[in-house]
Amino acid sequence: MVTEFTRCGLPRLALAVGLLFLSTGNLAWASTLRVGKAQAEPLDFTPVDVGVAQGFFKARGLDLEIIGFSGSAKLHQGLAAGAADIGLGSGPELAFIVKGAPVLAIAAFAGPPDDLVLATRLDLPIKSLMDLKGRKVGVSTVGSLTDWCVRELSRQQGWGNNGIDIVDVGSISAEIAALRSKNVDGATQDVASALRLEEMGVAHAIVNFGQVIPHFIVHVTFATTKVIKEHPDEVKAFNAAWFEAVAWMRVHKTETVQIIAPVMHQAPDVVAKTYDAVMPEFSDTGKFDPEGLAVLRRSFVETGTLPSEPDMRTLYTEEFLP
Repeated sequence: MVTEFTRCGLPRLALAVGLLFLSTGNLAWASTLRVGKAQAEPLDFTPVDVGVAQGFFKARGLDLEIIGFSGSAKLHQGLAAGAADIGLGSGPELAFIVKGAPVLAIAAFAGPPDDLVLATRLDLPIKSLMDLKGRKVGVSTVGSLTDWCVRELSRQQGWGNNGIDIVDVGSISAEIAALRSKNVDGATQDVASALRLEEMGVAHAIVNFGQVIPHFIVHVTFATTKVIKEHPDEVKAFNAAWFEAVAWMRVHKTETVQIIAPVMHQAPDVVAKTYDAVMPEFSDTGKFDPEGLAVLRRSFVETGTLPSEPDMRTLYTEEFLP
């Protein structure tokens, strides 16, 4: 009987399991998450790349498809259209949920915006933030993190919400092109890109937004309401692997630089300097800081994104944190 089962029953069992697998498609989907980045290159979003390289996601049964978007608006369009399940974006994007975006914030993974600077052209007499009044500054998209940071800088200087002329440019590469073509006087850049621009003699950083906005939630992980409802275990597994990757990055600088330099399209020495500047901003828990939430809440009204301050408790959950 054993011989007969081995010869006939086992292939039939395998065939039955295979047909069930193909008919449902559920098991295959459940192990794969499509993860969108608001920008492809900044170090802020590279824990997902490190987690893949080191097998942290795989160990939790997840395969990832990583997708780069050119700005927060494009990211949320992708999430709404079902092109991504998880989104790595910014705190100000919580306002999209109030407007009906089918997502929920599932982790606050970075605090002050230490990786974001304002770089200005070297051929202009702009030496400090006091010289920015009325200048054209490129940001990614309207209502984005970069948009709010520049407006907050303007407000802090007493120039009002529009004291700096904000230009919606798009991706980081588009902002660099706008600087080089002299279509803008300055642009918001990640630290690595700003360092590279200075080496090229194009621009230099004059403001680090982490120093002028100390209480903030700069980056948030979003999940679509569909994936939260249908695959909550995978959502929780994603968060667990992400924070495992962050913890590993903190004590493996050399290896981290080797992994993420190709992702960031930067030289290792530039990435190493960026690592030193940016790693402190990462959260080890993903919890939503009340002070940071309060700043975000008022920011929605200050930028004209929302007519009134929302109930922030409806925009996020800590249910899926490790």
